[in-house]
Amino acid sequence: EVQLVESGGGAVQAGGSLRLSCVASGFTLDGAGWYRQAPGDDCKFVASINFGGGTEYADSVKGRFTISLDNAKNTVYLQMNNMKPEDAAVYYCSNDRLFMGISCPPSFGYWGQGTQVTVSS
Repeated sequence: EVQLVESGGGAVQAGGSLRLSCVASGFTLDGAGWYRQAPGDDCKFVASINFGGGTEYADSVKGRFTISLDNAKNTVYLQMNNMKPEDAAVYYCSNDRLFMGISCPPSFGYWGQGTQVTVSS
């Protein structure tokens, strides 16, 4: 069965850190993207990584978030530092690095179930 399972979400104070994990099963994760959606907002791209290790970040998280891919564990991570209240959202991982849509997860592709991140000021 193809599955992406996220973990690591939770509540943190502004300036704090969280590390999200996303474990893939049933297929090889050779690249991934992290997305987030806050209530009333569209799905937003956060970060992506390709098989060669090349990364892309949304301007809003550059210098604070780091995406990494452990091929041996078939797992993608998102290290979030110096977090801000505007980072609060449900975070999703996907094998799609280029998704653009209003709502996530969409009905196509491989997506995790989402993990809630809350940031208090």
